[in-house]
Amino acid sequence: MAVVLDGKSLTCAEVIAVAVRGEPVSIDPTAREWVRRAADLAQEVTGRRPVYGRTTGVGANRMVSVEEQEVAAFGRRLLRSHAGGTGPLIPETEARAMMVVRANQILAGHSGVSEHVLDALALALNAGCYPQVHSIGAIGTGDLTALAELALTLLGEQPWMGPHPLPPIDFATSDALAFLSSNALTIGQSVLAQGQLSALLDQTCTSAALSLLAVDGSPEPFAEVVHQSRPHHGSQLVARRIRDLLGEITHTPARVQDPFGLRCFPQVHGEAVDGLAALEQVLSVEINAGAENPLVSVLDGDVYHHGGFHSITLSLALDKARLSALQTAQLSVSRLAMLCEPNYTGLRPFAADEASGSSGLMVIEYTAAASLASFRSMAMPAVLGHATLSRGVEEHASFSAQSARMTGEVVPHFVIVLACELIASVRVLRMRQMHPNNSAELRAAFDNAVGMLPTETEDRPLTVDLMTASALLTGEHVEMPDQLRRVTDKPA
Repeated sequence: MAVVLDGKSLTCAEVIAVAVRGEPVSIDPTAREWVRRAADLAQEVTGRRPVYGRTTGVGANRMVSVEEQEVAAFGRRLLRSHAGGTGPLIPETEARAMMVVRANQILAGHSGVSEHVLDALALALNAGCYPQVHSIGAIGTGDLTALAELALTLLGEQPWMGPHPLPPIDFATSDALAFLSSNALTIGQSVLAQGQLSALLDQTCTSAALSLLAVDGSPEPFAEVVHQSRPHHGSQLVARRIRDLLGEITHTPARVQDPFGLRCFPQVHGEAVDGLAALEQVLSVEINAGAENPLVSVLDGDVYHHGGFHSITLSLALDKARLSALQTAQLSVSRLAMLCEPNYTGLRPFAADEASGSSGLMVIEYTAAASLASFRSMAMPAVLGHATLSRGVEEHASFSAQSARMTGEVVPHFVIVLACELIASVRVLRMRQMHPNNSAELRAAFDNAVGMLPTETEDRPLTVDLMTASALLTGEHVEMPDQLRRVTDKPA
């Protein structure tokens, strides 16, 4: 079934369904009527008083009136002049996320954008077409360069990517700024990153549970009474999740208390869970928001000039999500160190196969540390930035575009960190001849990993293990290069 766009109820999961899985969209008739009425009202108000971006220039040119004879060409000039993005082109999934978010925002009924522009967006989404959009050009006060490139593609001035070209549409002068006044790309990128990180956080619980069993860890840090006495929402959720995964504990804990990687997992990981949940709440507002400036109010019969396009709320939520996910990634590296330590596993150092100086899993500690370092560098809060632009009239920016891009970029590094822990926990459990039977879910996760990861424990290249574990965590299929197959294949 098609995802229905109505400007008020679109979910993050539905954005992902359209952007990633290519599900079609349809337009709610009632919301369409609000779009039509808002466009008519915008035209009417423009005829009786100055309206920013319709009868005036933009930015520092807000006091410059558009001459009557220039009105017809002004909108197209505005779109062309703002198509100044640079950097790599965004991938198809991000372009589609941008389009579905922008279409749904228009359906909120406050932009004044013409109905046929909305229809063109829906047509492109359902036809599998997407624009060529550069990744750099926004600072959190509107994705002006990206949306200008999308608009020029709709106009036929730039080519569509996809199975076939689409017919060009006309942009009325009044549609230009109204279409640009949105953070749709930043929001779309944030939705995709939030979905990926949330899935990884749940995988982290599974990996941590396997690590706890591999080193005979204590279940006491996850006891319900512990978290009732300090009832933070995230830590309670995580502790309950670990208890469900562990089920009935059949081993005797090897220590009075474990290192922080296990003992403080609910507290640290709980913050990440809360951070991603808070980000989803912010995004649920943003993808259904009428944040265009000026805002067209059909109920009031007027337009309002405002700063609702400013995305500081999203930027702060993204920054927190990234920082909190970094903390739980650091604990994963700590658990990896435990899995390589004989005092915790009872095996040779690095779970090596032989005593004669074998390295075993030694090198994946370096790999995990390298990925964690990249993660750390991308976790710097974007809101620390500052900008004064357009002759001083725009003297603050949230840099949500940068924060969204960094949030997406940390995902592969988080995957690698967790992959290293998963490889080690499965290997230690195998070598100790332990098979988790604590819960059906944990048993299934272990069996799945055992069925996919190489069984050999002698010193050998571990790249295939890393690629396989990463695919297990993300659910993606990975085709191994031939040269890796040859390196890891045993001689006949």
